Amino acid sequence: MNDPIRKVPELNHIDLIKGTNLEKQRFTDDFYNGLVEYGFVILNPYDFSFDLIDTAYKKYKEFFSLPLATKMKYFGDNGGQRGYVPRMVEHAKDSKHPDLKEFWHVGREIPENSPYIASPHYPENVWPDKEIPSFKQVALDMYNQLDAVATSIFHSLSESLNVEKNYFENMTREGNSILRTIHYPPLKEFTEQDSIRAGAHEDINLITLLVGATDGGLELLDRDGNWLSVPSLPNQIVIDSGDMLSRITNEVIPATTHRVINPDHSTKERYSMPFFCHPHANAELKCIESCIGSGKKYEDILAKDFLIQRLIEIGVLKVQS
Repeated sequence: MNDPIRKVPELNHIDLIKGTNLEKQRFTDDFYNGLVEYGFVILNPYDFSFDLIDTAYKKYKEFFSLPLATKMKYFGDNGGQRGYVPRMVEHAKDSKHPDLKEFWHVGREIPENSPYIASPHYPENVWPDKEIPSFKQVALDMYNQLDAVATSIFHSLSESLNVEKNYFENMTREGNSILRTIHYPPLKEFTEQDSIRAGAHEDINLITLLVGATDGGLELLDRDGNWLSVPSLPNQIVIDSGDMLSRITNEVIPATTHRVINPDHSTKERYSMPFFCHPHANAELKCIESCIGSGKKYEDILAKDFLIQRLIEIGVLKVQS
């Protein structure tokens, strides 16, 4: 008997939001099982503006087309947490080959009464509105739209992990989440022989929501050790599990290794827009009780300390001497 075709599960968000009790339960079960089995799920979102995504990409394409000297004005000393990060800076953990990409980071705009208002873990956003009018508003609208989807999904995950419904919502309230827009330039612009667009890696955060990649190339390493393509349509969101979620679930939900391979044609470019959902800086990453099993695999750690550790490992934050 032939093995069934391996394929990332596809779910309809409306089943969770407006479905019957049976449809909601089926969504919850399928979402959890998808993360356990693949670490990835493809979501058909409900009440989501893809016109906003198109507008955002137009703004970012304008920015990435600017001269390098102009873009470098927005490259700061904040470990790549906000603003522009140029080509050949970030690399996969434990890899010496830099990724063939450049990107822009938008973080949370926190209120003035927040305990994190002066925190070094929440650098202020920077905005190229002088060069790209209305860039800020479009980026923040995208951020807030994806943040809302993440909260909805977390309610489902809480049920599967047998924690209170607002467990993840409380952990991510004023969370240090990041909207990253990535530009993979044509390969002909690089001379690095052993690099690919994004080397095999696991995401740092709890979950990632990836919208509107303009070209294929995303692959995950499945539980059998084979690379599996993750295709998606322009009106879908790809969700994957990260290191933080793996840590607090004791690897019941593993962080899935994935990569973006190089296209066959060296003149093609690619854009993608992942939203990395993080806890707030002082959230304690500790094992969920229902996942302890025969014992915890990791010591408790604060989210901010874990993030710093990972940013150093991927090359965007330098160790202070």
